[in-house]
Amino acid sequence: MGEENVTRLHLHLVSDSTGETLESLVKAGLAQFADVDAVKHYWPMVRSEGHLDRVLDEVSRTPGLVLYTLVARNVRARLETRCAALGLPVIAVMDPVIEGLERMLGTRAESRPGGQHRMDEAYFGRIEAIHWTMEHDDGLLPHEWEDADLVLAGVSRSSKTPTSVYLANRGYKVANIPLVPNRPIPPELFELKKPLIVGLTVAPERLMQVRRARILGHDTAGISAKYADPDAVADELNSARRMFADRGWPVIDVTRRSIEETAAELMNLLGMRREVG
Repeated sequence: MGEENVTRLHLHLVSDSTGETLESLVKAGLAQFADVDAVKHYWPMVRSEGHLDRVLDEVSRTPGLVLYTLVARNVRARLETRCAALGLPVIAVMDPVIEGLERMLGTRAESRPGGQHRMDEAYFGRIEAIHWTMEHDDGLLPHEWEDADLVLAGVSRSSKTPTSVYLANRGYKVANIPLVPNRPIPPELFELKKPLIVGLTVAPERLMQVRRARILGHDTAGISAKYADPDAVADELNSARRMFADRGWPVIDVTRRSIEETAAELMNLLGMRREVG
């Protein structure tokens, strides 16, 4: 089937826990549709209106279907209201199941975020990994990167953040750093011993497409005029690839990979490294 027949869809998965339930439901649902290029955006641990507002600011940049598992009434109401204002479809995926159980059992469900998970060691490990990864997104806290399992490096819009969040849901602590022209790279990146450092790259045409989509219809304040310029994009990618090669870091081309495929390759690299080590 040609690419012109493929439907591209952004799915935003908003959860007050790790988001595993949403991920499983979405995976099962998408399996029923052919020729769909689904881009999944993961937004775990959303438990306050302030956090939700930050998430929805990002959602508005890549509009699509919003699916959620949220317990707090005020957060749910705000999500529904803001999605309606943005013209975005929104679905509370667990509500029909919970309502059916309430009718059959004759009792109300308890309002406990993430209540479907056993509070075991693995669960708490995932929660810790999610918090750690979110605190070390976009080049933050480089002095703590030695505690990471993975450090992802790549130019802007090379899927670093969604890949990091996906891996955090699997219990990995992941830091990521954007390689931005004329912005110094933290020296800590070149001194790391424990984490596996991986470079993410993407085809120039695909990167320009993604960056242009970000610019269109949005405030471009703070965005360089060369952000989506073909020559500038090619220079950025070439510079990043040279750095990856010079350092001997493994590289993954994310152009035709889903977030899940990229994450799977990263987990494979970690596994091979541990076998060798």
